[in-house]
Amino acid sequence: MTALLDLSLTELKQQIEEIGEKGFRAGQIYAWLTACVPFEQMSNLSKPLREKLREHFSEGYPEILQKLCSKDGTKKYLLQMADESVVECVLMNYEYGRTLCISTQVGCAMGCAFCASTKGGLRRNLSAGEILGQVLRVNADLGSGRNITNVVLMGTGEPLGNYDAVVGFLRLIRQKESLGMSMRNISLSTCGLVPEIYRFAEEGLGATLCLSLHSAIQQKREQIMPIARKYPLRQVIQAMQAYSEKSGRRVIYEYILIAGLNDGKEDLDALEQILGGQNCHINLIPCNATDGRFAAPTKGQVYRFLAGLDERGLSATVRRTLGEDIDGACGQLRARYLGLLDRTE
Repeated sequence: MTALLDLSLTELKQQIEEIGEKGFRAGQIYAWLTACVPFEQMSNLSKPLREKLREHFSEGYPEILQKLCSKDGTKKYLLQMADESVVECVLMNYEYGRTLCISTQVGCAMGCAFCASTKGGLRRNLSAGEILGQVLRVNADLGSGRNITNVVLMGTGEPLGNYDAVVGFLRLIRQKESLGMSMRNISLSTCGLVPEIYRFAEEGLGATLCLSLHSAIQQKREQIMPIARKYPLRQVIQAMQAYSEKSGRRVIYEYILIAGLNDGKEDLDALEQILGGQNCHINLIPCNATDGRFAAPTKGQVYRFLAGLDERGLSATVRRTLGEDIDGACGQLRARYLGLLDRTE
């Protein structure tokens, strides 16, 4: 059964006409879909049309299984898809608006050593509509209108590992009939799939591209991220530079700071050597270890490393830690729900 959230307005119009209805109904239905309203509550549609919709289609909305609210205002949602797969997303409040971090896959195959998302492996890709559904469900939970100002594809899964669905989602969410979100308000984070980075540059979408870097030393990066063995650091950085030049956008390098592993002078020197002179920014993230394998840095260690980046002329900031009291780190809530992570971890 076709989930309507997977369709653009043009595709929806075609589907509606195929079941014998007037094409203009598609615009009415699309407005309800954006508000996450079930067929039976689409009040400006006739009862026979609503019954026909139920017969031929599903809406495609995820259901909220759990919602956790942090003392800092962060909200974490555990969402269930039609096949009972579960994913999570996190709503964060900033001075410039509300940012929603969403998932692109059910589980993850990347195997990054610090991340709970990889526990249990990859189950399947999400469809474009399932990715969009996370945004619409949370947006509707916050009230009527557009409540989410920014979206980051940094939750469970490797976005470029689900390439077609992710690009489809980006095209859906920017429709004026949907949330009409500018690509400048959307960031996509990748572990570094080199061919897909070049391909994404050719899409002309202009989303902010972020690389999970975590070390500018090849051997260390391999220790943290298995994908680094397939795509060496130099190749990944060249691909990121190509994206920046093609899109005209500054790229972001995410750097999880792990005490005793990637927080030394040699690490700073390596970052300067590989990133110096680029149109880029480093997002410094204090490690939030999920299984005790890595040590979290102290606040002093974080800001000493930040000062070292500044001394080397590298643009950098420390990401504000949010939601620590509600399993805020990526994948933790889902992993605990599925029994993949002990409460002590």
